[in-house]
Amino acid sequence: MAIAEHNRDGRAPPLRTQSASWALASLSLATLLSSLGTSIASVALPSLMQTFSASFQSVQWVVLAYLLAITTLIVSAGRLADMFGRRPLLLGGIALFTSASVLCGLAPTLWLLVAARAVQGLGAALMMALTLAFVAETVGKDRTGSAMGLLGAMSAIGTTLGPSLGGLLIAGFGWRAIFLVNVPVGMLTFALAYRALPARSNTMQAARGEFDAMGTVLLALTLAAYALAMTLGRGNFGALNVGLLVAAGIGVVLFAVAQTKVKTPLVKFAGFRDLRLSASLAMNLIVATVMMATLVVAPFYLSRGLGLDAAMVGIVLSAGPLVSTLSALLAGRLADRFGAGRTMVAGLLGLSTGTFLLSLAVTRLGITSYVVPIAVTCFGYALFQTSNNAAVMSGVGAAERGVISGLLNLSRNLGLITGASLMGTIFAAASIGKSLGVGQQLLSSAAAARGMQVTFQTATALTLLALLLALLSARAESRRQRSAELSQNL
Repeated sequence: MAIAEHNRDGRAPPLRTQSASWALASLSLATLLSSLGTSIASVALPSLMQTFSASFQSVQWVVLAYLLAITTLIVSAGRLADMFGRRPLLLGGIALFTSASVLCGLAPTLWLLVAARAVQGLGAALMMALTLAFVAETVGKDRTGSAMGLLGAMSAIGTTLGPSLGGLLIAGFGWRAIFLVNVPVGMLTFALAYRALPARSNTMQAARGEFDAMGTVLLALTLAAYALAMTLGRGNFGALNVGLLVAAGIGVVLFAVAQTKVKTPLVKFAGFRDLRLSASLAMNLIVATVMMATLVVAPFYLSRGLGLDAAMVGIVLSAGPLVSTLSALLAGRLADRFGAGRTMVAGLLGLSTGTFLLSLAVTRLGITSYVVPIAVTCFGYALFQTSNNAAVMSGVGAAERGVISGLLNLSRNLGLITGASLMGTIFAAASIGKSLGVGQQLLSSAAAARGMQVTFQTATALTLLALLLALLSARAESRRQRSAELSQNL
């Protein structure tokens, strides 16, 4: 359904309530698919090793190919959507993800499976970049927080559901089922999106221009080098990792220079002079780095520090994602009622409180020493993530929503990748003292508790840094608003 008129800020009039509900349903399913694609494949790695008689280093590319494709292409996906329209690009992303899921399920060899996963990651990059961007054209500004909360809840559900659903499907139908299950859901998502999402708006014409191919290639290579540096070696940083980091640093410089040479750059660096945007992206990266610690470090603390068996570890670990899922919807309503800025600060306060409690790691309290702090942490995370997304996307003009949405997702992905390496390394160094291999045998319950304490002391310091950025951003925004009011009164 076409939108004929737009507000001065580029925001299309919101859809009617029924149409908006169907549109949000399609965006929610797209979010679910992309997050499910991230979490469901890891549980199949043992089966893939057996099926293809391959090493772990080989089969881990089934996970890495998907993550690398998203990380390297998500900003470019957002820029393409700003140039040529979000609706056709989102529909194309859903179709590509669904088709690639078929190829994954039918792949006769491991490397064809890896290639299909990379294509699936491209489809996921389009979906992840554009679901956030579409919210502004779907609901009114007073409901942006609630819509972001819904998408956050669906993302958390996909992440939580992946391992358990994958395990059931593999047990009942084999590993191919974890990819083929996406096909009917993808077809339903495509049908809903085709029917309910608003057609390309007239404001998209303002974003027309030449596509920055050179910038796209440089950014993709730079991000790929950084992602590989953080993931290869499983925590053992060698010459290859250092070389890749150097290459990534050189790539950043070349990309920045290239962006000054083109008329329509992929990323407008002038936009980072806005403290609100640059602070939001930095906070997003920091918080994702911190949250990754709960996924990387917590299993070792629960199994070694508290002595829980594998089944109990899985049950306890589900507490965090469950809290995030339930909190996301509430977080959206709070952001709409009290403002995104206040909700963001409250979320970071909760996050820092939770990580501080985790840093105490009092093993004599048993499971309580983990469940209560992780509930506080994940509640704070839900508040922050929802309000930060709402604050950024509600303040962006229509012509840049795609690329800014891509940058938001990119900062989160880079944070997750950084956290997996950095927090794992800190935990291993603190608990063992002489090895950077997290997978090695831990010395004792006390050693695991020590590793937990040092890791989350670091995480607390990072969350306090993010809180400082939020307060500085809020202060700058308050000054800007007062200045604008004075200008109007003169």
